[in-house]
Amino acid sequence: MAKAYWIAFYRSIKNADALAAYAKLAGPAIQAAGGKFLARGGTAKTYEAGLNQRVVVIEFESVEKAIAAHDGTGYQEALKALGKDAVERDMRIVEGVG
Repeated sequence: MAKAYWIAFYRSIKNADALAAYAKLAGPAIQAAGGKFLARGGTAKTYEAGLNQRVVVIEFESVEKAIAAHDGTGYQEALKALGKDAVERDMRIVEGVG
């Protein structure tokens, strides 16, 4: 079974306090669901049409586990703490190769 990667690109952060409240809840919820943080922070270098923005990459054992983590109670509580307008981000789950 191929691993899965949850990738988030933060286009803008409008409310740093809400993001901090979200992070306190989201990190433990994601790890409890089997997620392993591989990258979290600002961009080291951009190429082509890349944007210099915060990026988070989390590894899961499968796409199903990544989706379950997102849809689970713990992460949904974190999203409530974040609110609708605190950040603008592009988030996706992708299946790994092999």
